[in-house]
Amino acid sequence: MFEPLYTADEMRAAEAGQDVEQLMQRAGRALGEFILDEYDDRKAITVVCGPGNNGGDGKVAARRLKQAQHDVRLVESKPEHEEKDLGRPDLIVDALFGTGFTGEPRPGAARLIEQINAADVEVVAVDVPSGVDASTGEVAGAVVDADWTVTFHREKVGLYVAPGTLYRGELEVVDIGLQDRETTYARPTPEILDLVPLRSPRDTKYTAGSVLVVGGSPGLTGAACLAARAAFRADAGYVAVAAPRASLPVLEQQLLEAVKRPLEEVWDAVARARSLALGPGLGRSDGARALVRRLLEETDLPAVVDADALFELDPFTRDAPTVLTPHSGELGRLLDVESSWIDAHRLEAARRAVERFRCVVLLKGEGTIVAAPDEQTLICPGFPSLATAGTGDVLTGIVGSFLAKGMDGRLAAAAAVTAHTEAATEAPQRAGLVASDVVEMLPYVLG
Repeated sequence: MFEPLYTADEMRAAEAGQDVEQLMQRAGRALGEFILDEYDDRKAITVVCGPGNNGGDGKVAARRLKQAQHDVRLVESKPEHEEKDLGRPDLIVDALFGTGFTGEPRPGAARLIEQINAADVEVVAVDVPSGVDASTGEVAGAVVDADWTVTFHREKVGLYVAPGTLYRGELEVVDIGLQDRETTYARPTPEILDLVPLRSPRDTKYTAGSVLVVGGSPGLTGAACLAARAAFRADAGYVAVAAPRASLPVLEQQLLEAVKRPLEEVWDAVARARSLALGPGLGRSDGARALVRRLLEETDLPAVVDADALFELDPFTRDAPTVLTPHSGELGRLLDVESSWIDAHRLEAARRAVERFRCVVLLKGEGTIVAAPDEQTLICPGFPSLATAGTGDVLTGIVGSFLAKGMDGRLAAAAAVTAHTEAATEAPQRAGLVASDVVEMLPYVLG
């Protein structure tokens, strides 16, 4: 259900007391065997080695490749001032930096990384692509763009958090005989969906999950419709939408199953709800912001807060499970930083948001982060086809459904991201996927 993701410090702790030379031999031989299995037709192979243990792994692999009659060129990164000749390889092995790397590569190493990327051949990175911070996924300068990453013992945090995850290529995990330990971060697997309570014979439509979506201003009704449909398809038994009166005719046409209420009757609708989904198409007026504030502070219902409900949101006080679902632009406004800083420091940004709001923060993007106060942070793999309008509203509806079923906020958020991604993966189309396609696939991944 949860696969551990290791930071550099956690890897050092796992290796403590082990024979370093023996670990290097295991890692290097496994790397060599992987290359022989995957790239046996590539006869000319350049192995670029740094001065540390990562370079040692590369050298052990180079010896194994030579034994298999491959033409291997070994390129040492030191001394840095020398020009390096990579030859004319069919494949490059990046063993320059390892999990301990942080910051920006020095000029000589940066030039070498640029040579690797310019060689126009496939690259296998050792443990992490050089230039990626294994503990955060941050990239401060030149970075190897790998086709495969062979990582040892367990997956590293930086292989799943953008921007680092964008450079890893496909991933191979190699066991080198270390014991597992507790980690600060983990990756949910599809088995987390087994935690979602589906409708039972004893349920009514209300106990199966009753969601109130608050949003749908004129011109933005599609967002509320997608959230409501997603909540139903995520197995909620009852969904209501509270929207401005001018939007109700559109909602009546678009939503058959949901109850529609004007915003002025929202407090009556609250009485039937078991969770709130605030923000899809709500608008950013002073009245909308005040309503969000009241709903958060004057109800004890679990709530997911998205889109317009996040606009100029200040910290609030409530005991019920609460999930904020910003993308980088929305979180940048909440933390008063540029969205580009959020994109470059996603784990740090999520941590700051948790400290500010003291609730679950689901930071959307490649490697969605689900962080909560005093709990293990979960990092959920993404899917490229989800980069389309409306999928955030779908995610809001799924979170709302799972909260209405009584799930803990962090688990509801992580399970919702997983269901969202699995639904997109199961859809028959890749190009041209739209948010409604994801909605229709939800029952197939939950059933």
